Amino acid sequence: MNIGEIKPVKGRLQGHIATRTIDLPMVGLRPVQSMHERAPVFEVVALNVGRRWVQVGALWEATAKKTGESFLQGSIDDPSLHEPLPIALFGTDAEGYRVAWRRPEMRDDFGAAQDSPERSTEGQGAGGGFGASTADADGALMMHSDYDEQFPN
Repeated sequence: MNIGEIKPVKGRLQGHIATRTIDLPMVGLRPVQSMHERAPVFEVVALNVGRRWVQVGALWEATAKKTGESFLQGSIDDPSLHEPLPIALFGTDAEGYRVAWRRPEMRDDFGAAQDSPERSTEGQGAGGGFGASTADADGALMMHSDYDEQFPN
């Protein structure tokens, strides 16, 4: 989803970024002067209410895996935001950039909800790591002698 644009204006890259909850009417890209290979290409700066430029993010060069297209990626962050806003910019310094919002892929730290054929469950019991079930095929509580001894009524 496009949320803004940045164009060359009098030798600088300036524009705006706006979403339902964020309105940055004056945004600029300030080139980063660094020899470090992991340094960003640009700092994202915005004009604050005191009419001062403040850094609100950074952008690094990236290449699309499928198309080989070069673009800029990074995020905008500020103490007033609940979390950083991930963005990607498509275009060139000469023609300007379209600013797109990127939804980060959710990581599944918990693991699969069901056993899959690709995943080995050897040695994990019938529950795929959670142990054997205490319910029979109809959902009724099964009486196991080990269970009954551990947890008497």
